[in-house]
Amino acid sequence: MNYTECIEQARDRIGSYCKACSECNGRACKNQMPGPGAKGIGDTAIRNYDKWKEIRVQMDTLVENRPCDTTLELFGRTFQYPFFAGPVGAVQLHYGDCLNDISYNDILVSACAASGIAAFTGDGTDSNVMVAATKAIKNAGGLGIPTVKPWNIEVIREKMAMVKDSGAFAVAMDIDAAGLPFLKNLTPPAGSKSVEDLREVKQAAGLPFIVKGIMTVKGAMKAKEAGADAIVVSNHGGRVLDQCPATAEVLEEIANAVDGSMKIFVDGGIRSGVDVFKALGADAVIIARPFVTAVYGGAQEGVEAYVNKIGSELKDTMAMCGVASLKEITRDCVRV
Repeated sequence: MNYTECIEQARDRIGSYCKACSECNGRACKNQMPGPGAKGIGDTAIRNYDKWKEIRVQMDTLVENRPCDTTLELFGRTFQYPFFAGPVGAVQLHYGDCLNDISYNDILVSACAASGIAAFTGDGTDSNVMVAATKAIKNAGGLGIPTVKPWNIEVIREKMAMVKDSGAFAVAMDIDAAGLPFLKNLTPPAGSKSVEDLREVKQAAGLPFIVKGIMTVKGAMKAKEAGADAIVVSNHGGRVLDQCPATAEVLEEIANAVDGSMKIFVDGGIRSGVDVFKALGADAVIIARPFVTAVYGGAQEGVEAYVNKIGSELKDTMAMCGVASLKEITRDCVRV
């Protein structure tokens, strides 16, 4: 199976909101929620995609012909590629009822681990979502990153206990999920966190802690002050606030400010190995929606096909731009 075949099969299984587009650019589903769209008009998701495409790569084949090394070391683990599957929750609601969060995570986590990368897993208002996600990660030898929603500290402590039992090598919190409509007015409450709140979450985690949802230098410095080991430059895929800048527009300034003091991930509209190459300043990339299509369209085989597609595109771009390792990808390799 290749990824094109996977997309075709997904269209019969993925429900009425997501269109399983050949290129997921945010246009067909821009304001579908439930669904993969946004609570507003969805212009941020579209901007995420478009801004990566405005960055061009600099071809250079007058170099020594060397094999391309795409491996990444992160928190004591070595991965085949510098990209990860993103956290997605409530798949039954947003993408179609032939899968639920339990079956989705079972497929995604194991398939990503088998393909040499790792999956971030989602969280939800149903407590069984985190139970199933951490169980899937435990079955994969800890090769996964549970992502906890910004609940109150009592609920977070309960979820962190499951995370630790899973043997996960890191844990994340998607602070940007505070803008999701279905998290508002919950009991217990969920929402934004202060630096002091975040420091308490970091202590409860007891693992390398990743803060997802950073879009400014100020936010990055707050995460650093709270003790975060890594950040994700993210606007929640454009789902939570219209008229945000794209992640591609803010990544470089945030990376310059962080200056290696934390690991940096970036997500939002990254759809090809060429886009992965262009993610300057990030240690790794997170891709979410296309992995949903991969799971719905081909289960384990679909995930393998998608990882191979992005990995092959990344290697080809590296070779055509004259670099043989991730460390050699510099500002000179792109034209903005």
